[in-house]
Amino acid sequence: MSEENKKMSNLASDTLPNQGFAKRSTLYQEFLAEREEILRHKWIESEKKGQDIGFERALLDWIRKHRESWRGARNTKIG
Repeated sequence: MSEENKKMSNLASDTLPNQGFAKRSTLYQEFLAEREEILRHKWIESEKKGQDIGFERALLDWIRKHRESWRGARNTKIG
C-alpha cells in the first residue's frame, strides 16, 4: 500500500469510527446503488458523446432525467 493510500485510509477511519455500521445502513446502501446508476449513466452518455462527460454533468443529467423513475422502481422492488 502506498504512503498516500495509507494516509487516506487513516483519514477515513478517523472520520468514520463506526464504518461497519455506516456500510450496513440502509441510507448508505441507497447511496451506493444511486452512485452506481450515475456512473452507469456517465459511461453511456460519454460513449454517445465520444468523450468523458464528467461525473458532475452525469449526476445532474441523471437526477433530472432518471432519478424519480429509478427510485419509484426501486421502492416497488423493495417494498
